Amino acid sequence: MPETTNDAPASQTLSRGIRVLEILSDAAEPLAIDEVARRLEVHRSVAYRLVRTLEQHGLVSRNDSGRIALGARLAALAAGVARDLQTEALPELTTVANEVGLTCFLVVLERDECVTLVSIEPRHAGASVAQRPGSRHPLGIGAPGRAVLSLLPRAQWPDAITPQIERQMRDAAAHGFMVSHDEVIPHLHAVAVPLPLRGRPPAAIAVVSLADQRPAAELAAHLQRAAEAIRTALGG
Repeated sequence: MPETTNDAPASQTLSRGIRVLEILSDAAEPLAIDEVARRLEVHRSVAYRLVRTLEQHGLVSRNDSGRIALGARLAALAAGVARDLQTEALPELTTVANEVGLTCFLVVLERDECVTLVSIEPRHAGASVAQRPGSRHPLGIGAPGRAVLSLLPRAQWPDAITPQIERQMRDAAAHGFMVSHDEVIPHLHAVAVPLPLRGRPPAAIAVVSLADQRPAAELAAHLQRAAEAIRTALGG
């Protein structure tokens, strides 16, 4: 039997099915099967079989017009990821979100990306920025990405980290928090603090807004209190 390399998918069908979920997650609205096939770069019949299988497992659903979206079963699966971390983070993120009136979220390191694990929008804000769980962006980009990067030894930084990002890291290290503007998504501002957790991948918590609504240091103070509470609850 020929050997398989680590970077080659063991199953093309499984890989394509996961890509369907990623495509639907990134889409702003439910997609027609033809659009799924186009983005997946496969024939319509292949996309249809993949969608039917995912639908049978509750991972995708179709509306009355046949357009496809993520299914409710995914929420149950996502709740099982780092369950204890989510349980302890949820009340702290909720407190910060309602105190400052901004969306507060937790990101964790996955390979060379930061993935949003939990996100809470403020209860009484007139308008807030949605930060969907599962959304991801490169490590070192944006305030959360740099907060996570600060927890890694320099030898583990991705090759894509530029001298400019290194300078930003040094400048922010003295303050204990990171700030970004128009990096991951245009017009969005973020403040983040690192969340080191023993025996777990590096993480960070952050708030995001459409404008500099409060001083960054003030927002960071709320985040640092929440981060310390999460660390204490999880045993450091």
